[in-house]
Amino acid sequence: MKKIITNTVIAGAVAFAASQFITDSADAAPKEKEKCFGVVKAGKNDCASADDKHSCLAQATVDGSGQEWVSLPKGLCEKLVGGSLEPFEDK
Repeated sequence: MKKIITNTVIAGAVAFAASQFITDSADAAPKEKEKCFGVVKAGKNDCASADDKHSCLAQATVDGSGQEWVSLPKGLCEKLVGGSLEPFEDK
């Protein structure tokens, strides 16, 4: 009986620790997002293009188009090669 109680207490402690880790990780996740143009792979865009050539996600036809965007955590876009917070003309 004592072993069952000990195992239950240990299992409860592990579950509590895991729930705290998950909660802490979720709280640390950035909540603000921004549109990042110029870094999208073909077929991996979020929603409509800036030039209205299409109105849905996953319809980008070329890599790195300045008209296609993806939603990224705030502050990340400008750290990426080719990333821009504003749409731009393709070369």
